[in-house]
Amino acid sequence: MIPLPLHDHIRRQIVPTLTYLLIAANVVLFLFELSLGRDLNELVFYFGIIPARYTVPQIALHQTLPGLFVPIFASMFLHGGWLHLLGNMLFLFVFGRSIEDRYGHLRYLGIYFLGGLAGALVHILMNAGSRVPTIGASGAIAGVLGAYFISYPRARITTIVPVLFFLWTLQVPALLLLGYWFLIQFFAGFQMQAIQSATRGGVAWWAHVGGFLAGLVLALLLKPKRRRALEVIEL
Repeated sequence: MIPLPLHDHIRRQIVPTLTYLLIAANVVLFLFELSLGRDLNELVFYFGIIPARYTVPQIALHQTLPGLFVPIFASMFLHGGWLHLLGNMLFLFVFGRSIEDRYGHLRYLGIYFLGGLAGALVHILMNAGSRVPTIGASGAIAGVLGAYFISYPRARITTIVPVLFFLWTLQVPALLLLGYWFLIQFFAGFQMQAIQSATRGGVAWWAHVGGFLAGLVLALLLKPKRRRALEVIEL
């Protein structure tokens, strides 16, 4: 079980408007998904990322440019269930606000969508030939996590950690928590690569890996809009 972050102890200077808007957009579109009933499968088919559309020549040649590009971004706002949605939005809420504060609204949005783009491309590459649609904001949010890993490595994250049969609330350094999260995605991706077929679904581990690495690189390249905030304000 991955530890669940609840709160980071960062003194922010702006209202993280885009983080709240992204969360609201994902929730609203998920409610729209629920309203579709049997038509939901058709929506996922058209707007989910299907690697075979990009890697199988016989299929790719029949795709239009919008048919190739739109799903990469539209899929970031679709989710496969309540747990999928709530887990993604929790991570976005905890880590996105401080990254938006540090880099400003536009750079933050760039980290988010470029992380999602990188996650989609790595997923397609590592699952070439798969005909299973992939949806979710995980790649984009992983980009935010990668940027946080670079920006606030010493920040303390209030986290629920399972120990034996009990749940403990601990303050874990972001470097440790996000490093552990990334290693889980990386090794799970290799494990699933060996057993996953072209028609079997599962977690898009490689999208997480690609998004995280993209966010890490972007945080190194982008100039922060403001100086690093105080990382720990509570003990």
